[in-house]
Amino acid sequence: MKAVILAGGEGTRLRPLTLATPKPVVPIADRPLLQHQLDLLATAGVTEIVFSVAYKPERVQRVFGDGSGVGCRIRYAVEDTPLGTGGAVRNALAHLDDVTVVFNGDILTDVDLPAVVEMHRRSKASATLVLTPVPNPAAFGLVETEPDGRVRRFVEKPDPSQITTDTINAGIYVLDTRTLELIPEAVNHSIERGFFPTLIGRGDRVMAHVHRGYWIDIGTPEKYLQVHRDILARRFPVALHGQAHRGGFVANSASIHASAQLTAPFFVGHGCDVAAGASLGPGAVLVSNVEVAAGASVRDSVVWDRALIGPQAQVEGALLGAGVRVGAHAVVRAGAVLGEDSILSDFSRSA
Repeated sequence: MKAVILAGGEGTRLRPLTLATPKPVVPIADRPLLQHQLDLLATAGVTEIVFSVAYKPERVQRVFGDGSGVGCRIRYAVEDTPLGTGGAVRNALAHLDDVTVVFNGDILTDVDLPAVVEMHRRSKASATLVLTPVPNPAAFGLVETEPDGRVRRFVEKPDPSQITTDTINAGIYVLDTRTLELIPEAVNHSIERGFFPTLIGRGDRVMAHVHRGYWIDIGTPEKYLQVHRDILARRFPVALHGQAHRGGFVANSASIHASAQLTAPFFVGHGCDVAAGASLGPGAVLVSNVEVAAGASVRDSVVWDRALIGPQAQVEGALLGAGVRVGAHAVVRAGAVLGEDSILSDFSRSA
C-alpha cells in the first residue's frame, strides 16, 4: 500500500503567503503542511508516498527531499500541464502497488486512517471515500450513501431541495490501484466528477467512511488562522515540538525574557527571541527565528520564519510571511496578510 498526495495547486486563495512558498510547505505550527499528512499516513503503515506537484516543485523537494529525513520514501510526479485530481493520481501510477491512499494536499484531519483502510479491505471495495459533515452542505458537492455505507450518487452544488445529507467528500480515498486505468493518461480529469461516477456507473462497490472528528481545508487565510487556533486549543491534536511553559509550548532553542507577558495558549518555535516587556498571546504562533522586540505585542496571529516585530508594535489577528519587518510602534490589524519580506515602517498602520 502506497499513497499519493495531491499537492500541485498554486494556493491562490492563500496569496500573498504562497507567492514564494508553495502551499504544501507552508508552516502549520512547527512543521510543513504535508508533514501532518505524512504523520497520519504513518499510522496506517504507509511509508512510500508520491507527491504530485506542479507549482514550484523544487521548493517542495528542498524541504522533503527523498523522505529519509522524515522516516519515509518520497517520490515526485511533476505535472507539466494541469491534470486535475484524477489525472494527477493517474500520473503517479508507475510508482504504486495494489492499494493506493489518496490525500488532497490542503486538508488536515484526525481521521482514523487504519480503520478506513480496514473497511476498504473488508468490504472488497474498488474505492472507499472519507466523508465529513459540514454545517452548510449547499456550498459543497454532497455524497449520498445507502444504509450499508455504499455510495449511491454525487450531487454537485445542490439547491436546497436536493440536500438529503450533510456529508461531503473529505478529500481522502483508498483505491484499488487497478481501477486507475479507467482514467485517461496525460489528460485533465476529475477524480470526483469523472472517476468515481464512472466506477458507480459500471457497478463497482464504492464505500463511504463518515468521519465526525476534526477536518479542515486550510486553503484560505481565515481557515489557515483557524487551524492554528484549533491546534493551540487542542481541538486538532498535534504533538508540538517544545516544552510546556505557562500554558503554551516553547521550543528548547527559543529565548523568552523573564519580564515578557505570556497569556496562554501560545507557541514559540525554534530560534525565536521574545524581548523584555513584550506581550505574547493568547493565540500567538511564532513559527521559527522570529524576533519580538521590547514592548511589542502579538496576539491571535501566525508569524513565519525570520520575521521581526519592532519595539512597541502591535500585531493582532494577522498572518505575517517569512522575513516580514514590522516597524516600531506600527499596528497590524485583524485580517491583515503580509507576504514574504514585506516592510511596514515605523508608526504605520495596516488597513
